[in-house]
Amino acid sequence: MEHNEKHYEHGDKNHHQHDEHTQHNHDNHTGHTHHHGNFKVKFFVSLIFAIPIILFSQMMGIDLPFQFTFPGSDWIVLVLATVLFFYGGQPFLAGAKSEVTSKKPGMMTLVALGISVAYFYSLYAFYMNHFTDATSHTMDFFWELATLILIMLLGHWIEMNAVGSAGDALKKMAELLPNTAIKVVENDERQEINISDIMIDDVVEVKAGESIPTDGLIVKGQTSVDESLVTGESKKVQKELNDSVIGGSVNGSGTIQVKVTATGEDGYLSQVMGLVDQAQNDKSSAELLSDKVAGYLFYFAVSAGLIAFIIWLLINNDVDFALERLVTVLVIACPHALGLAIPLVTARSTSLGAQNGLILKNREAVETAGDIHYVMMDKTGTLTEGVFSVNYYESYVDELNDEDVLSKFASLESQSNHPLAKGIVDFAKEKDTSYSTPQDVNNIPGVGLEGMIEDQHYKITSASYLDNNQIDYNKSQFTELAQQGNSISYLVQDQHLIGIIAQGDKIKESSKQMVSDLKSRNITPVMLTGDNKEVAVAVARELDINDVHSELMPEDKERIIQDYQARGSKVMMVGDGINDAPSLIRADIGMAIGAGTDVAVESGDVILVKSNPSDIIHFLSLSKNTMRKMVQNLWWGAGYNIVAVPLAAGILAFMGLILSPAVGAILMSLSTIIVAINAFTLKLE
Repeated sequence: MEHNEKHYEHGDKNHHQHDEHTQHNHDNHTGHTHHHGNFKVKFFVSLIFAIPIILFSQMMGIDLPFQFTFPGSDWIVLVLATVLFFYGGQPFLAGAKSEVTSKKPGMMTLVALGISVAYFYSLYAFYMNHFTDATSHTMDFFWELATLILIMLLGHWIEMNAVGSAGDALKKMAELLPNTAIKVVENDERQEINISDIMIDDVVEVKAGESIPTDGLIVKGQTSVDESLVTGESKKVQKELNDSVIGGSVNGSGTIQVKVTATGEDGYLSQVMGLVDQAQNDKSSAELLSDKVAGYLFYFAVSAGLIAFIIWLLINNDVDFALERLVTVLVIACPHALGLAIPLVTARSTSLGAQNGLILKNREAVETAGDIHYVMMDKTGTLTEGVFSVNYYESYVDELNDEDVLSKFASLESQSNHPLAKGIVDFAKEKDTSYSTPQDVNNIPGVGLEGMIEDQHYKITSASYLDNNQIDYNKSQFTELAQQGNSISYLVQDQHLIGIIAQGDKIKESSKQMVSDLKSRNITPVMLTGDNKEVAVAVARELDINDVHSELMPEDKERIIQDYQARGSKVMMVGDGINDAPSLIRADIGMAIGAGTDVAVESGDVILVKSNPSDIIHFLSLSKNTMRKMVQNLWWGAGYNIVAVPLAAGILAFMGLILSPAVGAILMSLSTIIVAINAFTLKLE
């Protein structure tokens, strides 16, 4: 009997009592957010101060065609440059202090060095030119100061605008819980209290559509609960008396009373928040490639500058000339192009990603992607659709054909709001299979449903019911369907078995190709799921995934990621639920499914807007190409220093070859243009 393609998911559990845990995880990187300040505002305010400086002062001794001066213009330049240095340069000076304190000089230190040397030497030059009888003019660097601060502010603004903020996963979690709850007190009266005043063993009432305020057990009523905000699962879960509910999930169809079993930090949601907070604190900020390059440049420039200063002082005994060499080296060492090398590529990469369903929130994710060893994925909603569909149905009796059996199933299930019931009813509608309205439908705890259809009594049961009631059935067929990841139900009439139906969660079309592509990149796919072992193994076998972890709690997923990382492996986690947040933050790269919860999305470094597994591969390709462009731009932006700095220091002076500041400025301008053009040639594939 072929009925639908294979789909996989909830195994052989009783389909009215299944209880699935799912999780997901990640690792939040703060990126350059420690580079303080609102770069956009600082850029435009600094631009106002910088324009007169650019018009009134020379570029390393060169008069540009648009420049002019008038009596007193040099004093205007001095005042504006001072304001610009302390206002526009503030984020770089503050960032440099942080880097030096942590003994990791990087981009901020290099920029701070460049602008500080340019400013303070220019003050010295101003003094020498205005308040001494010096016979020669001392060159200032006010023009370089202004343009360097502008370019660096622009670069950081472009980058911040491209990657956006890292978000606040904890805040999103807190918003799930209501501020107040309705407590049931003596004489069955209702009292509204603050959620912080709820005590264990209190009974609270939750109406349809309201958020459940705490973890607890249902003591009155029955309902279906939407746990998608907490678990990432798309289906509602049927809840009866004494079933547990999770604080933060949403009550569905009925009013229930819940006896509180956990409050405050003991609640499920609070525990997940604790895991998220711990993972964020444990995570050490990755050092970015640009910071590493800038760090090397810093040491290179300072060393070359000091050596040049000492040697020229010893050779010529001319402090002014030696000082000019030192300053020229230090200013050239902080090229304008370096400030745009990474931000322009980041902006282009982010734009390409957005066009292809990828939102890149943290630059570290792009840099780390090339080192990933394992991609860990939640099953439901990531590898599978998260929606149950009918894979197989069959009549066991001559009097009824297969469609008649489907009609009986749909008739009884039409009175249930269980996700699997909805799957059967929807399937019958798709097949244009008509079904009548049943009578006297009741839930049979631990078994399924029973009711009357056209004056005949029918039951929908599990395999365990058949075993317990000595009703014979085809066990090999059951095993085969269960191992394919199906949830199986039987139709019984007057204790006679008359039909079977099997439902599974459909594997996404692109999942198998994605797994294959990961393996071709020498990346091992790993499945993490709260589902039972049989279902997990069935899906993994279909997708050719060998590394499977099933029946997991949220902390289990995070622990598994930590275990892999402890062995020196880099891990990427893909998930969609609140319980994925700790592991998304813990992983080296957290990839959130766009159709998942706000909390998961806030926890991710990368968001898959279309929830398409193939976009995982697109991200890896984009990251690889982005890194190649970044490296190329860093070479163009800083590579010329390998030649320019020694020449500026005067290493070839014995040949009459000393790099003048003017030539250095031209070289810097060329490298900036090349960097910009190169960034915009970035492609996805």
